[in-house]
Amino acid sequence: MTDVGVKALAAAICVAFGMISAIGESWIVCHTVDGMARNPEVADKLRSNMIVAVALDESTAIYALIVAILIIFVM
Repeated sequence: MTDVGVKALAAAICVAFGMISAIGESWIVCHTVDGMARNPEVADKLRSNMIVAVALDESTAIYALIVAILIIFVM
């Protein structure tokens, strides 16, 4: 396998691991909405915690994308 092929494979694996965070985001939102439906009194607190959790989870995907770009163009 050539150097370019190894870089492409490494970047693809990196992005694939980063996209696993999409599953995490869907779980966060799903369980938050479920909690809001079960206990509407704490909906405001759950919503704010959900936004923080989704932002942290989304940063994982962004870091994976940045690493993949660095693999392709820098290394």
